[in-house]
Amino acid sequence: MTDNRNTAHAALLLRLSLGILFLAHGLMKVFVFTPAGTAQFFESLGYPGFLAYLVMLGEVGGGAALLLGLWTRVISLALLPIMIGATLQHAGSGWLFSAPGGGWEFPLFWSVTLVVQALLGDGAYALKPATLLGRAGAGRVRRATP
Repeated sequence: MTDNRNTAHAALLLRLSLGILFLAHGLMKVFVFTPAGTAQFFESLGYPGFLAYLVMLGEVGGGAALLLGLWTRVISLALLPIMIGATLQHAGSGWLFSAPGGGWEFPLFWSVTLVVQALLGDGAYALKPATLLGRAGAGRVRRATP
């Protein structure tokens, strides 16, 4: 038997956790490694440098959108290729992320959580996209169950 009384808050907790993690990783690439340094790192792995900019945009923009609860299902699915790419990149390093070069269990777990978020939806306290578009009902916070 499924208890749906806490589903909206469970989705909120997952959404906030994912948002914080994506934002932290994206901002680290921007402010610590720098965009040019991140692009150079991507190139050292055999990827085109421009992908680094797309990843940074996805992580920062997607993380912020998740924190606010904007387009949660779409954003979760849009971030999935980033995490699948990270999983594949770490696949040769073994299972545990503590292995030299990092393992693939953390990016794979993160991929699964994105799918779960997409299935659950916004959860509690999500902003409606109409808020940003200036439509009727703007400014309301969605508190309904997913």
